[in-house]
Amino acid sequence: MSHHIVTLPGDGIGPEIMAPALQVLRAVGEFEFDEHLFGGAAIDAHGAALTDDTLAACRAADGVLLAAVGGPKWDTTDPAAPRPEQGLLGLRKGLGLFANLRPVKPLPALYDASPLRRERIEGTDLLVVRELTGGIYFGEKTRTADSASDLCLYTTAEIERIARTAFGAARAKVTSVDKANVLETSRLWREVVSALHAREFPHIQLEHVLVDNAAMQLVSAPRHFDVILTENMFGDILSDEAAMLTGSIGMLPSASLGNADPPTPGLFEPVHGSAPDIAGRGIANPLAMFLSAALLLRHGLGMDEEAAAVESAVQLALQEGLRTPDLGGSAGTHDATRAVLDNL
Repeated sequence: MSHHIVTLPGDGIGPEIMAPALQVLRAVGEFEFDEHLFGGAAIDAHGAALTDDTLAACRAADGVLLAAVGGPKWDTTDPAAPRPEQGLLGLRKGLGLFANLRPVKPLPALYDASPLRRERIEGTDLLVVRELTGGIYFGEKTRTADSASDLCLYTTAEIERIARTAFGAARAKVTSVDKANVLETSRLWREVVSALHAREFPHIQLEHVLVDNAAMQLVSAPRHFDVILTENMFGDILSDEAAMLTGSIGMLPSASLGNADPPTPGLFEPVHGSAPDIAGRGIANPLAMFLSAALLLRHGLGMDEEAAAVESAVQLALQEGLRTPDLGGSAGTHDATRAVLDNL
């Protein structure tokens, strides 16, 4: 069976890492790829970062693979001007993507690239599950000449659905992160997560940790975590902190998922940006893009064996000495792609 995938190369190095990712996917399965302009490229062509046609195509797909968006060309302080990032927010909302999954697993070949000592990160294998469509980022906002406010709002239903995602992904333990000693939304969060745990997931260990303590533990004892469950703003901050455990943000994939019933296509993208300073030079690291394709296979299409094959091929290439410039080497995009394909 052929799977229908919408591809959004985007801006900067996006097209340079998208093309190799499609080579990797073709090596493990049958796919139909439908490419659309997105982000700054779509602003230049259509005046909007996400067109109605592109959103409709994404809704009809089995999965959406995104490379990168943005760049100084589209930076503006004009609130009426379109920005590439608006495409991302529109896509998340349009597809109902409420759960952001960011796996953090430093690879042994890259332990020495981490800012933390090898013995501190060795064996780390965690997943940050971040609520993506609620909280302070989406609450009502006010502004006067001398004051401003941002409403942080969560409902029981929003908390339950993200917590269910986290418990479903956990091997043994969920660490729910909040600020329940101060925030009323966090007190509701803690109550709802605890009730869902008792009702549906008693076999999974649950612990509640305040966000400041969680930030410290991520650096001091990252092996402690299995799945970290958290609301939107805390998850935004903690997932970037966790990303640095690997030594290079160029190595990290992410998945954004919506409802399973009825199913909605997920969005899969590397964590890094569009890196316009190196675009067109053939030196972009495509490995996070390959690992994002693996998340598409696993979480979007249920192709676990193929996903594991891609992840293994990346790890073997690194064990054999593959290093792109961001990892301290000189291998270009083509070299990295060839090394991974050879290991598939």
